[in-house]
Amino acid sequence: MNTAKRMSRWKKILIWISVVVVVLAAGVYVYVASATYSPSAQAEAAMQSDSKVSVTEVKQGYRFEPQGVEAVEPNIIFYPGGLVDPASYSPLARAMAEQGHRVYIAKMPLNLAIFGKNKADTFIAEHPDEAFVIGGHSLGGAFASRYAAEHPDKLEGIFYLAAYADDGGSLAAATGLSALQITGTDDGVLNWEEWEKTQTNLPVDTTFVSIDGGNHGQFGSYGMQKGDHTPEITGDEQLQSVVQALDDWLDVLNK
Repeated sequence: MNTAKRMSRWKKILIWISVVVVVLAAGVYVYVASATYSPSAQAEAAMQSDSKVSVTEVKQGYRFEPQGVEAVEPNIIFYPGGLVDPASYSPLARAMAEQGHRVYIAKMPLNLAIFGKNKADTFIAEHPDEAFVIGGHSLGGAFASRYAAEHPDKLEGIFYLAAYADDGGSLAAATGLSALQITGTDDGVLNWEEWEKTQTNLPVDTTFVSIDGGNHGQFGSYGMQKGDHTPEITGDEQLQSVVQALDDWLDVLNK
């Protein structure tokens, strides 16, 4: 086979490989888009700025800030759960902004925090001289923990919503960090065995809060999640419990 024919053959092979890669990538994108949980009408409404809270889309996510007053430290960074649209956490972000905090919700590639562990860097760079805490829901909490394990000097604390610190995000040696771990008693998605086993990965200064009747999906606002249990309380009631737990934890953190 002469050189020209060999080149032609390899060109055809490369074209076919390119076509297959594009088709597979498109298929993955379509699947992820169809599997992603969308924000509820309440969450969509909470994304709108008003006289109390300014909502801005920034490079790596969304920023919620109290209107007309100086933000209260620490600022809050939030990592969404896996395959959940970040806007689904806007009711929580808005509630904490109404309490005076600047809140960032990260947008993750393919809505999976595994591909965006370091998103917090961008938010911290906006106010490098201010205090920050980080947290997340489910998969987002696990990768928030991994970020905190690698950058404990940039943070004051971490909070977990139906999430835990796996071995890659162990904070057992991070003596300067405070942690808050919140769960719901009707959570049918959280791996409770892993949650129990990984308690040793948490800082000594960890507060545990259990919400009676709360489930997994109501830590956000996107409806029922596959495999979850029917909650015994409303989404608003669970949100209020989360906000209260965060407020109490942050108050202690600031003393």
